[in-house]
Amino acid sequence: MNREYLRWYSPRLDRDMELLVFGHAGAKVLMFPTRDGRFWEYETLGLVDSIRDKLEAGQLQLYCIEGLASESFYRRDRHPAERLHRHAALEDYILHEVLPLMANKNPHDCTVVHGCSLGAFQAANLVFRHPHLFRKLVAFSGRYDLTLSVESFGDLFDGYYDDTVYYNTPLHFLPGMGNDWRLDRLRQVEIVLTIGNDDPFLDNNRLLSRILAEKQVGHQLHIWDGRAHRGSAWRQMAPLYI
Repeated sequence: MNREYLRWYSPRLDRDMELLVFGHAGAKVLMFPTRDGRFWEYETLGLVDSIRDKLEAGQLQLYCIEGLASESFYRRDRHPAERLHRHAALEDYILHEVLPLMANKNPHDCTVVHGCSLGAFQAANLVFRHPHLFRKLVAFSGRYDLTLSVESFGDLFDGYYDDTVYYNTPLHFLPGMGNDWRLDRLRQVEIVLTIGNDDPFLDNNRLLSRILAEKQVGHQLHIWDGRAHRGSAWRQMAPLYI
């Protein structure tokens, strides 16, 4: 199986950025790590190996990137507005550096975005904000409103709220999305959500599903038994849904 390590200086983030590429052809999959994960997380978790057959057959090609959660949403010593500014810089890096790299390396017309836990939020937020760039979203164990406190997962903006928070909170901005080109393109995206029936974000996922249904956006919500917010469950989900 092809494995490539890439690193370059990003002027948008003012730091070196690293990523791993797995596979040689097929649909391109942009992969966000979990909150504490790095670009190599899905390799060490065994998730890459769980879809090895698809990678070796040229059906998928993975691009595993940094999520920079410790520099953005979880940078507690910075004001929430600064955290969001850093997140915006990461999005800019993805849109203008990573996606062009992917297009240059692989001409396949399908780009998938995937993530687990906080990575699921980052994946979904990116797709809902820029649906014209993607064909599929696969989100495992995600929370789609970072202003909510659920179990040990607190409000990541400490009560702060402005337009930037609104437009980076899918459960807030999706209900207000009108019948314009963006909603039309979102209806063309294949959306797969998974969550365990004992997971803390179960209600969050059900609410997102209801909002999408109200907007006539087709999607799948798969509810697994037990607490599926863990690597062993994600390894089982990956070959089924990615």
